[in-house]
Amino acid sequence: MAIWLTKDSKVIVQGMTGSEGSKHTRRMLAAGTNVVGGVNPRKAGQTVDFDGTELPVFASVADAMAETGADVTVIFVPPQFTKAAVVEAIDAAIPLAVVITEGVPVHDTAAFWAYNLAQGERTRIIGPNCPGIASPGASNAGIIPADITGAGRIGLVSKSGTLTYQMMYELRDIGFSTCVGIGGDPIIGTTHIDALAAFEADPETDAIVMIGEIGGDAEERAAEFIKANVTKPVVGYIAGFTAPPGKTMGHAGAIISGSAGTAEAKQAALEAVGVKVGKTPTETAKLMREIMSGN
Repeated sequence: MAIWLTKDSKVIVQGMTGSEGSKHTRRMLAAGTNVVGGVNPRKAGQTVDFDGTELPVFASVADAMAETGADVTVIFVPPQFTKAAVVEAIDAAIPLAVVITEGVPVHDTAAFWAYNLAQGERTRIIGPNCPGIASPGASNAGIIPADITGAGRIGLVSKSGTLTYQMMYELRDIGFSTCVGIGGDPIIGTTHIDALAAFEADPETDAIVMIGEIGGDAEERAAEFIKANVTKPVVGYIAGFTAPPGKTMGHAGAIISGSAGTAEAKQAALEAVGVKVGKTPTETAKLMREIMSGN
């Protein structure tokens, strides 16, 4: 069992014929993902060979869905075209859109987020500026390495791509149901709370790792949600304990303003609702090991 992405998911790639899109399509196929085609209006009707797998190119997401039954799209297009690509996916009502692109203008993200809301949120958006989603042993949609962990019963949600990979590696012998990299931009489609709710409802996820970072109040809001709605054990890690106030650190959303958004404040909020918070990824992994071993 996994959340949002399973072995039965049929994946298309918007931007499959570009350099990044083609590279990661090949990696997704190697990981066992059921990639069924790509989208590029200028190359519609062509096919692309990926080490012996011939994938068709369609003019639109709607066309690709009609021909293949695709229910997931992974978006690898330049920032200036990302808004149009996401809107196209929303108009086609594809259930899941994974937006990998970094550097998308915040007003563009706000626009397609609001558009999706107005259309009834028929499409779950993950990202932008994210590594994607992986259900080890089943499917991989994005750029998450497929060989650093196996299938298991831990759910992982993280703002940081590299910390997603590190936590997957740290707990590789236990394994994960699904790993979701939600991205660190100020506006994102899927939040910690969305993933927490999905993992809580997933009968094959026993415990949850939540990775946050300085800036904003997403982790504080997640703490309130955990208190009211999550019965499974949660461990957390907050990146940015040494970050200086007022400085943007890495992600556009990672900025401290006064006492708000500090790692200490987020840690306190999570610990107040029973979440064990590690000071390092390795310490966080150790806390999860103790939970999974029953100690």
